[in-house]
Amino acid sequence: MVSARVSRGAVLGAVALSLLAVPARAAAGEPRPPAAAGVKSPAAAGLPAPDTAGLAAVLRSAVAAGAPGALARIDDHGTVYRATHGLADRGTRRAMGAGDRFRVGSVTKTFSAVVLLQLVDEHRLTLDAPVNRYLPGLLPDDRITVRQVLSHRSGLYDFTNDMFADSVAGFEAVRDRVFTYRELVALSLRHPRTNAPGAAYSYSNTNFVVAGMLIEKLTGHSVRTEYEKRVFGPLKLRDTFYVHPGTTIPGTHAHGYLTPDRAGDPLVDSTDQTVSWAQSAGAIISSARDLDTFYRALLGGRLMSAARLAEMEKMNRVDATTAYGLGLRRRDLSCGISVYGHTGTVQGYYTYAFATKDGGRSVAAVATTSNNGKVLKTLAGVLDSAFCGKQGKRWPEASGKE
Repeated sequence: MVSARVSRGAVLGAVALSLLAVPARAAAGEPRPPAAAGVKSPAAAGLPAPDTAGLAAVLRSAVAAGAPGALARIDDHGTVYRATHGLADRGTRRAMGAGDRFRVGSVTKTFSAVVLLQLVDEHRLTLDAPVNRYLPGLLPDDRITVRQVLSHRSGLYDFTNDMFADSVAGFEAVRDRVFTYRELVALSLRHPRTNAPGAAYSYSNTNFVVAGMLIEKLTGHSVRTEYEKRVFGPLKLRDTFYVHPGTTIPGTHAHGYLTPDRAGDPLVDSTDQTVSWAQSAGAIISSARDLDTFYRALLGGRLMSAARLAEMEKMNRVDATTAYGLGLRRRDLSCGISVYGHTGTVQGYYTYAFATKDGGRSVAAVATTSNNGKVLKTLAGVLDSAFCGKQGKRWPEASGKE
């Protein structure tokens, strides 16, 4: 089911191929977010109009490739586009809803980085100081700095490589387990480091476990408290939660389904879990509306000083189309536009959440499976549809063929 929502919540028929654009203040229950300074309309930003038919095609293809459901939401300077396809719950057969909550996985890393950069603004943390200055004896190398942790250049081994070598058995072993941060760091330190501090980019969840430890040590509060006080509350993110070690998603939500390693095995409903293996690296719950709001606010300069935002946006090249700053990715799209945000993977969910550098246009999308490379690759098409319009890369129709 591909649907388009209008201001009073009506849903168009399943044959709809494109979306209706409505002002954010007219969308059911949604306030108009402030536009970026100096930008009066989508046209003024110099971007092509979003390709809504292309967006719908991406979601159809993600479902055809194995995701039970998918949704996307574009906020273009206060004009909102929404699309859904497939099921939110395979058991009840409830259709995917544009406002459904979901687990955002590593998009959590941007939230953690925001808190730490706010602490830099408060002169409670120095980016180029050793982590061990604040957490004495935690790491085996005093040269590893806070900046290197936030940019994945510390060389700390990613403990999840071992934890989820077998996707289903690994998940079931930790689904209800509660780890301490130090236990997770200890799992990493069983392995040699991947590189010398600062020598290379190497993505590792261990880095943002350390980030969570820094937040708690410097503030004396839990990461949950700091997320709520510094980000969730000020931005009025009503769908965004950090429930660890709780296992359930509050309110109306999309179920997540883990794809097994062995072809033909049934999908595993992975919705309920502690996500204790990730915590400050990946345990936040949110919605597409809230992720759009978050990245628009961040890139629009509302969450930290201009100097700290500039630090966050200093990028190291990862590959031909991506670069990484401090808890923030840059994606260079097929039409030459660059966007900023993060991707997220947690059992049962793939998330993309990105915005233009001025925060004027954003997109958030989720497909409700993981361990499925075809779905992940297909969902990336929402970026071209949202930011490149009809100039963007064409994505396959519902056959799911690449």
